[in-house]
Amino acid sequence: MYLENTIQHIVKSAVSELYSLEVEFHQIQIQKTRKEFEGDLTVVVFPFVKVARKSPEDTGKEIGAYLQTNNDLIVKFNVIKGFLNLTISKKYWIKVLNKISQLENFGTNNDGNSAIMMVEYSSPNTNKPLHLGHIRNNLLGYSIAEIQKANGWKVVKTNIVNDRGIHICKSMLAWQLFGNGETPETSGLKGDHLVGKYYVKFDKAYKAEVEALVADGMSEEEAMKSAPLIQQAQQMLVAWENHDPEVYELWEKMNAWVYDGFDVTYKQLGVDFDKIYYESQTYLDGKSKVEEGLSKGVFYQREDGSVWADLTEEGLDEKLLLRADGTSVYMTQDIGTAALRYADYDINKMVYVVGNEQNYHFQVLAVLLDKLGFEWGKDLLHFSYGMVELPEGKMKSREGTVVDADDLMAEMVDTAREIARELGKLDLSSEEEIENIARMVGMGALKYFILKVDPKKNMTFNPEESIDFNGNTGPFIQYTHARIKSVLRKAEEQGIVHNINVNENVPISEKETNLIQLLASYPTIVREAGNQFSPAVIANFTYELVKEYNQFYHDHSILKEENLDLRGLRLVLSATVADVIKNSMALLGIDVPERM
Repeated sequence: MYLENTIQHIVKSAVSELYSLEVEFHQIQIQKTRKEFEGDLTVVVFPFVKVARKSPEDTGKEIGAYLQTNNDLIVKFNVIKGFLNLTISKKYWIKVLNKISQLENFGTNNDGNSAIMMVEYSSPNTNKPLHLGHIRNNLLGYSIAEIQKANGWKVVKTNIVNDRGIHICKSMLAWQLFGNGETPETSGLKGDHLVGKYYVKFDKAYKAEVEALVADGMSEEEAMKSAPLIQQAQQMLVAWENHDPEVYELWEKMNAWVYDGFDVTYKQLGVDFDKIYYESQTYLDGKSKVEEGLSKGVFYQREDGSVWADLTEEGLDEKLLLRADGTSVYMTQDIGTAALRYADYDINKMVYVVGNEQNYHFQVLAVLLDKLGFEWGKDLLHFSYGMVELPEGKMKSREGTVVDADDLMAEMVDTAREIARELGKLDLSSEEEIENIARMVGMGALKYFILKVDPKKNMTFNPEESIDFNGNTGPFIQYTHARIKSVLRKAEEQGIVHNINVNENVPISEKETNLIQLLASYPTIVREAGNQFSPAVIANFTYELVKEYNQFYHDHSILKEENLDLRGLRLVLSATVADVIKNSMALLGIDVPERM
């Protein structure tokens, strides 16, 4: 299946026969021929020039002539300086198509790897609903997990919910003070939206207190520490850690509202988890690990009772692990979560999908876990991705200016429905089908627009640009899939029967050859996406495949083709392209419609 390997073998034989030189496979460099030159694959000749005792051009011509004479795979060659460009037989490409079209799991690279990779993503706080930044996080995490599965890893998808800490207490306190017993049922709000409303209320009231204290002559720094609301919130956190019944009951009630809300959002977004951890359950494990590290001299205690790690020898700083009052910090919780995960699963690779503002945190975590004896600690992967914004600019959750995930998804589906109706793309019999297509297209547009971007880069999400049935968009790819399925249905309706195995002697065009070549590269693309942890590799390959298919569709008749063998090839080719589109988009968490 892998043409490059085949070419390496026959070049090795040629060099051995011509120059009595035994070369290693890694010395034989094969690359795709540049578009401006004729050929499919290029062999770099320079490594063989010295032993051939000829110019690079003459060496290339000699090897090319040998290959063409001794192998029916090569039908033509040309030499540009030290580069031997090979044109591959059309028959070979038809053989490739025949093989691909009959493979059940084409594209998956399962080499028997039974190693476990844990991918953590989402990581919401229970003081607010999910927003646009969470959407990018969830989409990246889910897609990375699916891509790694396709590469043979046993993947465990996990979510760590930040359900404790001062920010949670802020929402709880604000609800106590200003809520008047409001619930999701009485307000008509999703539970996570309701709790988020009180997080914003806390911030506004807290800012007013700080301003009043500053007006009375206090410094801003002192005012921020002394404001009654923040004092109350800190007292509530201590009460919670001491398992105060009243505080705990309130915490459980408000968190339950949030979880119900999150479930709805996750379902709409199309992501899931194999295991959910809660920081309220992990921080104690973290505290015990820190205390264990303290007793072994890995960490140290200051006079005020706080516990620290000195990481200056590793080029980092000193890191607080337990406050003087005994309460935990984020790092403590992460250590506890790691301990629990290690106990639950025999992890070989741990991947944290967390934004690039946390780069330093994960550098520290890796060193701490290594010091505490976790085998995968030093090798943990922080999948650091860039921020996402709207054209209007940055979002701030405290000020209530975030782009709510639920609102954005609903808007995308509504917009998809309107645009599709205007363009006449929804010529369907039932309202239910229309709604299903609108959901697919709207969510496909959102997901594809985000995932096609290099994850490491900051990006601006533009809803208007994402829903376009032309260009590098989800709807364009989805519409192409529906178009192919329409052709295949018409063939069936017309009673057109074709062989599963295409006749190898059928004359095929350059566009058909290009399509088969693209299809043949799909397993390599999946592997590359896995190595790079980049859904963008999959997204941009799919766009190239769809572009190439649409050019083919424009230039070639399928159902009206009179040559039956050629018609059969085009139907098999179309069906195979549709399968690869569906499979590649599934790796991005995107559904494709059968009709549109």
